[in-house]
Amino acid sequence: MKKKVLITCAVVLGVLLAVYLGFAFYFSSHYLFNTKINSVKYAGKTAKEALEKNTALSRDYLLTITDRKGNSFSLKGPDFSYEYVSNGDEEQILKSQNAFTWPVSLFKAQNYTLKGSSKYDDAALAEKLKALDIFSDDYIENPEDAHIEIKDGKYDVIEEKKGCNPIYDSILAEVKDALDNELPKLSLNDDCYEAPKITKESDTIKNEKEALDKYTASTVTYKIEGADEKLDSAKILDMLSISDDGSVSIDDAKVTKYVQQLASKYNTFGRKRSFKTSSGDTIEIGGGDYGWVVSKKNEKAQLLSDLEGGKPVEREPVYEQTALYRGADDIGNTYIEIDYTKQHMWYYKDGALQMESDFVSGNLARQNGSVDGVYKIVYKQRNATLVGEGYSSPVSYFMPFAYNIGIHDASWRDTFGGTIYKTSGSHGCINVPPAFAEQLFNAVDKGTPVVAYYREAVTLTNNAAKMSNAYSYVAPDAAQ
Repeated sequence: MKKKVLITCAVVLGVLLAVYLGFAFYFSSHYLFNTKINSVKYAGKTAKEALEKNTALSRDYLLTITDRKGNSFSLKGPDFSYEYVSNGDEEQILKSQNAFTWPVSLFKAQNYTLKGSSKYDDAALAEKLKALDIFSDDYIENPEDAHIEIKDGKYDVIEEKKGCNPIYDSILAEVKDALDNELPKLSLNDDCYEAPKITKESDTIKNEKEALDKYTASTVTYKIEGADEKLDSAKILDMLSISDDGSVSIDDAKVTKYVQQLASKYNTFGRKRSFKTSSGDTIEIGGGDYGWVVSKKNEKAQLLSDLEGGKPVEREPVYEQTALYRGADDIGNTYIEIDYTKQHMWYYKDGALQMESDFVSGNLARQNGSVDGVYKIVYKQRNATLVGEGYSSPVSYFMPFAYNIGIHDASWRDTFGGTIYKTSGSHGCINVPPAFAEQLFNAVDKGTPVVAYYREAVTLTNNAAKMSNAYSYVAPDAAQ
């Protein structure tokens, strides 16, 4: 039994060895199992057969090109005389394989790439390549740079668009490489297309965002009593512009417009007001020079400085002129009220009547009517001499409130009030009894509002009315 077993084993081993050596001898001139060259199966083929097959395949060669859009285009080898040219790779691949390792090739793939080349008509290839729709004007889409868009009080980074504007030389190089390697397919990479110059990750976009964020952090809250005015981030964004080189700047015209709107909204200079009189009724009076005036030039300069600061700011507007009170009623409850029609005046302090008196105002018949509007006591002067055309009048107490018009004592008069002013009035000043003038002079402060009005329509054409911005001023030509 032992001999039989030994003989059987010897026979089996001999057969296996013969098979092994037989295959080894075979694969010394043939490709191993699972051999692929350029993705084509060549197991059991000789180098000569591989060369013949490669040459045969080249006659019907077709290169399929897939572009960025996912569309496919074909180049046919015969159209440009494509022919495979071997440099001996088939033989070299066979020599590189170890025939005695053929059992391993049963389980392990052998993949190779030919380093051969090809020959073709360059001019014909160029003509066929350029004829592909990839290069058609209707098909091409130019790339678009990433950019920042400001809209509705916020900004967004608009991502770049790659487009599909082909670079001919790059595609030609890729195609030639595919032809040399007999590749059946070619997918065009990003290097084959013009790229956007600016992407959302570019420093240009980063710098723009930093600049925008800095400006929009420079909010300005205006401290205005009775109002809520804020230049917030959304409004600031609308004042910014981005140039082609990516620099962010403040649009000067838009800042000017904003300051103008600010002034128009909060200036009370010369604005028509509703005023409740001492007689109990309410009148509408405008004109004069009393009120708040935003200095547009200085406010603009300060605002530009604030925006460059990059920090929130709380402040008052830069005023050219101020009044005693802020808000809709900037006259307050300390003021002098002058009713030209009734020829009577009142002085209130903190809402309480302090004194009142009749007076004589400017002569309407001689076009010297006193100015109406809302004014303020400009200064107080003792022992002044009032000089005008054809007169010189010394007074003890002078309180001007409009141009050269003021309240003063008139010792030369015995009677005040009534309708004296219509035909025998002053040159424009408010004549009051000496005792009242002294009392008012000692009580009233510089800057006290003066509300002067007529109850009937009058036409003031004199220079004092013009210079004082009188409510009832009409240019002489227009009056005629």
